[in-house]
Amino acid sequence: MEMLHGLSPITLPSSGYSGVYGSPPSWRKHYQLMQKAQISSATDRRYIWHQCMQILFSTSCPSISRHRNFRVEAGWPFKGGSQGLDASSERSESANEDILIFFFQLDLATRVQYSLNLEQYDIAQQLRNKLTEVETEVIRQQEAKRGTSSKSEAQDKAISVIRLRADLQNAIDSENYALAAKLRDQISNLEAESLAASAKALAHENAQYSFRLGQKVRHKIFGYRAVICGMDPVCSESGSWMEIAQVEKLSRGSNQPFYQVLVDVHADPNLLVAYVPEENLWAPDQPDMGRFDHPYISFLFYGMDAAGDFIPIKQLREKYNRPRHEVPFDSEDEEPQGDA
Repeated sequence: MEMLHGLSPITLPSSGYSGVYGSPPSWRKHYQLMQKAQISSATDRRYIWHQCMQILFSTSCPSISRHRNFRVEAGWPFKGGSQGLDASSERSESANEDILIFFFQLDLATRVQYSLNLEQYDIAQQLRNKLTEVETEVIRQQEAKRGTSSKSEAQDKAISVIRLRADLQNAIDSENYALAAKLRDQISNLEAESLAASAKALAHENAQYSFRLGQKVRHKIFGYRAVICGMDPVCSESGSWMEIAQVEKLSRGSNQPFYQVLVDVHADPNLLVAYVPEENLWAPDQPDMGRFDHPYISFLFYGMDAAGDFIPIKQLREKYNRPRHEVPFDSEDEEPQGDA
């Protein structure tokens, strides 16, 4: 195990897992252990994160998709309204993983530079290769969420329709009517799929968000305080998650912005990350300068601005293509923090 950074170790596998836990257990167990354990320091938490992420990426990045639908049950002190929901219904392990992968990506980039500074070029190359794998998977996921893949899909289907129409005309000219009927059905199906993909891409391109990255919000039903750390133009969760959260009963349904939010640990230290529809959130009119604690705050945000909202790091803003927004301090000795 290489000690590449002063804070936490990471294992670089070549032909399998060889972490500190011995035999290759499920990364899920270590992830759940991190959720339940009373971790005394940020260093310990980072170490366990690295072990979870190391197992996750030890084979190949596409393995992410195989683990995105599992769900850990958690209790919640606030009970929901007429829909019979509680706050755990909006708990999102996939959103939580998305944040941890983002952290892993940032940390790998830091380790590459650290190794280069120490002239440890072999280690830097190993880390750079792993970073490339992670970045490729992150880009793929972002394209799927933002509708870029839907736009390409619609274009591909439109091209296929043009080709099939030419084949249809040839079949008609040769009086092969059985083939012509089959081609008509294929064209009809492709046109419907292309229209759906185009509509999805258009919805993503025209999405309007009511809340900003780093903004402090409250849940309309459950009342907890939270901070926006991610956003999707429409619900990007699985069908099973949407069924549990009763998304179909929302007044705006699934075709509204959904937000990844960090829940104040003083409300429930086990919830961590929720995935909340826009209609269930509201922002206080007055600045919320109260203390807000969450283990992810320190690596996603620089600090608070004069309105009590958090200032997202540059990489987080780039991930969601959001502009920087902050309310500056009036006092000259309390300058807002800049990009690092």
